[in-house]
Amino acid sequence: MNSVFPNFFIDTHFHVFAAGVGAPDARYVPQYTASLAAWRNCSELASKVAAKGVVVQTSFLGFDNTQILAELAMYPETLRGVAVLPSTTDAATIAVLHSYGVRGIRLNLAGRSHDVADWSKPNTHGLWEAIESWGWHVELHTDQGALPAVLTQMPAYVPLVIDHMGKPEHPQAQDATVRALVKRVKHAAVHVKLSGAYRLGGLDAKAVASVWLEELGAEQLLWGSDWPCTNHETMADYPKLFGVLTDWVGTDHLDVILRHNPDRLYFKP
Repeated sequence: MNSVFPNFFIDTHFHVFAAGVGAPDARYVPQYTASLAAWRNCSELASKVAAKGVVVQTSFLGFDNTQILAELAMYPETLRGVAVLPSTTDAATIAVLHSYGVRGIRLNLAGRSHDVADWSKPNTHGLWEAIESWGWHVELHTDQGALPAVLTQMPAYVPLVIDHMGKPEHPQAQDATVRALVKRVKHAAVHVKLSGAYRLGGLDAKAVASVWLEELGAEQLLWGSDWPCTNHETMADYPKLFGVLTDWVGTDHLDVILRHNPDRLYFKP
């Protein structure tokens, strides 16, 4: 492994699930198993260095976070998780999930309604306070160009992690998505995951990554493999997914993006 890579890295976005298991309303349920062991094998073969990971609950499993909690319980030193939860989640539930290693709530809005009014109502369950007190964030995955409208519905102070490069319409500073996050980062923590290039609607991923690096800075960027690339399984080549980061951002920022930022966000006490 090239010496410019840190001696360990953190994959902030991968999934685990069993074949054929999904929520009743799932639009897509893979007929193959994505195991933690398989992810570990892929990451080790690709990087030749130690890996930590963030298991992200898939949308097709709904609110049943059983599998990711089981994985987190087995590997508390090297794994963290992002769960899918309802807006009615209370502070007590957040505390329990935090003890397992969950550090965020994911809203996967891609291909769905982007009306998140339930998440912007006055908080009667202590959810926002719990997110703030435990150092959690809300992870957002939207359709291309739809993020700015979603942000107007979210409390301005809530920390955010933006999936799959934010899916701007154009890879430029004046794009509405880019401007919205540049504005928001002045008031709340914002991180963008450099992941899922095949979900960008044909945009040049390097150009998009360059815009985020220029406009937000390396300290706001994360990397995720998106393994096993659900609905895009032909792209699940871990060495390529891992190696392309150097093409996107060069070598000077690798330690910050692959180790420092995710370690601070997911593995702090």
